[in-house]
Amino acid sequence: MTDYLEIIRQRGSGALDKKMGIEILEASPQRLVGRMPVEGNTQPVGLLHGGANVVLAESLGSIGTQLHAGPDRRIVGVDINATHHKSATSGFVTGVATAVSLGKTLCVYEIVITNEAGERTCTSRITCLILAERK
Repeated sequence: MTDYLEIIRQRGSGALDKKMGIEILEASPQRLVGRMPVEGNTQPVGLLHGGANVVLAESLGSIGTQLHAGPDRRIVGVDINATHHKSATSGFVTGVATAVSLGKTLCVYEIVITNEAGERTCTSRITCLILAERK
């Protein structure tokens, strides 16, 4: 059985993920779980910034696509959207990315972000492109 969390640990986090405090808790190409602190990622009025939700969603979808594509393939996000349902003001938010489609060239994930009370705060969808191998 592949230890996807170990693959992620060996690869390391991106600079933005580190700045945002994102940590991956569970990982496979089919499902990823990550969390992010609200503190440090807020608007001036103290609410979690909507863009922070999008960063969490894109990180989860991109990591999932990379796990699906394999270490020798490059991937890029080509579309992302987010609907913000409820604000978060403290603690952590948790994102669960579930694969909708894992193809040869495109992967699509739905990401549901919840607050510590388990209330949905954001729903996002990302489409990632698996680039052709360059020779």
